[in-house]
Amino acid sequence: MDLDFPALLVAGTFFTGLAWAIDALLLARQRRRKAEALITRGAAPDSNQIITTLKESTFVEYCKSFFPVLLAVLLLRSFLVEPFRIPSNSMMPTLLTGDFILVNKFTYGIRLPVLNTKVLEVGEAERGDVVVFRYPKDPSTDYIKRVVGLPGDRVGYYNKIIYINGEPVGQVPAGVYIGVGSGISMSGASQRQEQLGEVLHDILVMPRTPGLEGEYVVGEDEYFVMGDNRDNSNDSRYWGPVPEANLVGKAFRVWMNWDGANGGVDWDRVGMKIQ
Repeated sequence: MDLDFPALLVAGTFFTGLAWAIDALLLARQRRRKAEALITRGAAPDSNQIITTLKESTFVEYCKSFFPVLLAVLLLRSFLVEPFRIPSNSMMPTLLTGDFILVNKFTYGIRLPVLNTKVLEVGEAERGDVVVFRYPKDPSTDYIKRVVGLPGDRVGYYNKIIYINGEPVGQVPAGVYIGVGSGISMSGASQRQEQLGEVLHDILVMPRTPGLEGEYVVGEDEYFVMGDNRDNSNDSRYWGPVPEANLVGKAFRVWMNWDGANGGVDWDRVGMKIQ
């Protein structure tokens, strides 16, 4: 069973905060009244009996310790930046298996955690953005792809070239790809530079590998997404566009890479900006 971390984080924050509040507003007053009664009967204010009476439970102590940490993580992860790990090679050569990335959570609007309801409009996805989104076929799974088509676009894909409203997207050959570590399986692929909107990025294609071709119309509040590893990507060509409501955020930086097949950390990728 998949672990719903956002729901657990919200629940943990709520219950630790609730326990702290109940203790501060109710139980602490009861302890003070008991201590005052003991003092009235002659107990010394600094006696062990008074100290024990005023002492909060171990459970409340833990809640007071964890609540600020959980709240900070919840706010940071829900509204500012969230870390993700790249599980596949579908975004090669831009992103590799083992990349740990940071995703800007407020670029496309502020959403409530768990409910995913947008409460504040901030901006919209643009052509060329690398986005994390909830997979339309299984919203519990996060995917990462590049935005190719915007609402209302006609997106065509023929002979390894994208067409936007009938116009081909520019491509420039960039040699043969030589992969290392987990990316070695794509060695020999054709590497090309592609211009999507204002974003110039690299893609990989296998010229002799047949791919799904056709034309697609992007609906209102939807985005057509594709992986940069064009012949090894499960994307909108196969299951359709991504609803705007499924967008999680914009990927903007690699903060760490761990590639066990290449000896561990690839320091050259640490801090790399995602184009």
